[in-house]
Amino acid sequence: MQDKQSTALIIIMLYMAVTIGIGFFVSWRNSKKDQSNEDFLMAGKSLGPVVLAATLFAANTGGASTTGIATNVFQYGLSASWYVVAAGIGFVLVSFIAPYFRRSSATTVPQIIKMRYGRNSHIITAITSIAALFMATGAQILATATVINTVTGFDFNTAAIITTVVVIGYTMIGGFASVAAANMMHVSFITVGMTAVMFIIVNNPAVGGFANLFATAREVVGPTGENLNLLSITKVGIPTIIGYIAMYFMTFPTGQEIVQTFCSAKDGKSAMTGSILAGLLSAAYAIVPAIIGLVGYTFIDGFASGQQTTALAQTTLTFAPGIAAGIVLAAVSAATISSASGNMIGTATMFTNDIFRPYINKGITDDKKEVWVSRVVMIIVGLVGMIIAISASNIISVMMGAFALRSAGPFAAFICGLFYKNVTQNAGFISIIAGIVMAGLWIYALNTPWGLNSMVPGGIVAFIVIFLVSYIDRKNGVEPAPPIELDAE
Repeated sequence: MQDKQSTALIIIMLYMAVTIGIGFFVSWRNSKKDQSNEDFLMAGKSLGPVVLAATLFAANTGGASTTGIATNVFQYGLSASWYVVAAGIGFVLVSFIAPYFRRSSATTVPQIIKMRYGRNSHIITAITSIAALFMATGAQILATATVINTVTGFDFNTAAIITTVVVIGYTMIGGFASVAAANMMHVSFITVGMTAVMFIIVNNPAVGGFANLFATAREVVGPTGENLNLLSITKVGIPTIIGYIAMYFMTFPTGQEIVQTFCSAKDGKSAMTGSILAGLLSAAYAIVPAIIGLVGYTFIDGFASGQQTTALAQTTLTFAPGIAAGIVLAAVSAATISSASGNMIGTATMFTNDIFRPYINKGITDDKKEVWVSRVVMIIVGLVGMIIAISASNIISVMMGAFALRSAGPFAAFICGLFYKNVTQNAGFISIIAGIVMAGLWIYALNTPWGLNSMVPGGIVAFIVIFLVSYIDRKNGVEPAPPIELDAE
């Protein structure tokens, strides 16, 4: 192993050790008081806007938003950054409904669905949401293992096992409070650390600054001699950009790791402000991994011959000194670990609140038992995520599949559940099924026409169905579903 790789590895390992240490510290601090399952999974609903914004940003900024963007510069140029810019737009749009999560007295998306549509809708939403988070966890483990594999030369499967142990360790030990505390450190590394190293990479003599980078990148050709158009900010396509924005606007209100963070806010105003801050931070950060990927495809010999899944890691090791490389790769690890831990917490919360307590424990609340159930679920999520990581290859593809699974159906039911007084229970359930089926057909039968995200047609069909079935039900004398009762601010 080269000295630069050794230095980078030491920094990454130290970072992971500190992350686990935070989990132990939070666990030790909370052991001094009686801790309910809500305290363990929701941080006692105490997050202010800054910590909440950091947690939202860290939960969403994972492997797809770091290594995935750098990888996709080959195919889409700088327009690959739209994947994260759209997330920023999504956070701002969702900020207007964020206070409703905090006021709903619920802790999971399926619980909110159940309040309006009953048991059947509750079960199908819980199952699809949990399955989606298994996939999303796998994507984050895949990204972190790729970094460790590149830096150390360890077998990828070994790297995936190491990643899984770290993520399970600090998440299971301290719960959501440790995740929120660690996220403040994660965000610093992801934003400040990676941005600083980006400038170091670009100003490496072999790159020659931004002017030379852009001038050289403009002439890069692919394996068949075609110009790759690496500087394009629209190459990804307008339908895809619209699809990304729609995807985030639909998946944030139906994604447990995001909803749980909103529900953990100390009040509705903190939820709204934190969402806006997270959006601004995401939009500003988006160009950073894209620029690092651009350097790799422009200046590393042979890189432009095809898409490189290790583009971010290899570029950093090639053009940054050991300490700087360690910082940026630790930042990638921070992004992926924080997202994976958020997915684990979200899955544990949904399983405990939406399956274990109502259907296994017969509606009885038992905090000690539920905390242990939550921890066991986290271990299972980590192990299944590891298997997915070992068998998958494209991070963004895995994430897009997860988003479609959990959001195409429930989004219409969720929005109408909050704002449409005449919706019926039957309409909610049928629209959830219709949206999921349409998204599946769009991906697997139609092969994603025009590059438009499957959640757009899935969501449109779900909205049409929910309004149409509600209208038919009311014509036949069916009463609207009971409204969701919101806590006063």
